[in-house]
Amino acid sequence: MTSSNSVPRPRGWIVWSLRVAATGHLAGVLVQAALAGLFVTGDVDLLAWHRDNAGYTHALLYLQLVASVLLWRPGRGPGWPALAGAGLVALETAQVGLGQARIIAGHFPLGMAIFGLSAVFTAWTWRTFRRSDAGDGGA
Repeated sequence: MTSSNSVPRPRGWIVWSLRVAATGHLAGVLVQAALAGLFVTGDVDLLAWHRDNAGYTHALLYLQLVASVLLWRPGRGPGWPALAGAGLVALETAQVGLGQARIIAGHFPLGMAIFGLSAVFTAWTWRTFRRSDAGDGGA
């Protein structure tokens, strides 16, 4: 019996793709914060690491966006994760621009907001699709 509040059951490989991409992106965002903190304490060599990690993290976000679209279409899941992914892409693009322009007054708080939104999104991917709801495992 299915409740009226249940989420449709997308295929397992779509759910796992979204989980892996979102978790990887969240880890990248956390590393960004750590590198930024170490950089501002005086280790200027970490600025290059921060820049390079930003590229990897942003690439993972695009994978998360693709997985979110797959969850929605053809997965018949909710569409809001795709919109949230597109919103995060816009925020991170602005974040890169602020960082390159050295506008720290906007770069730091936007980074914290991106971390919070990414954490909520990642938690949602792990809580929403339980084992019995994750489809057939990709078959």
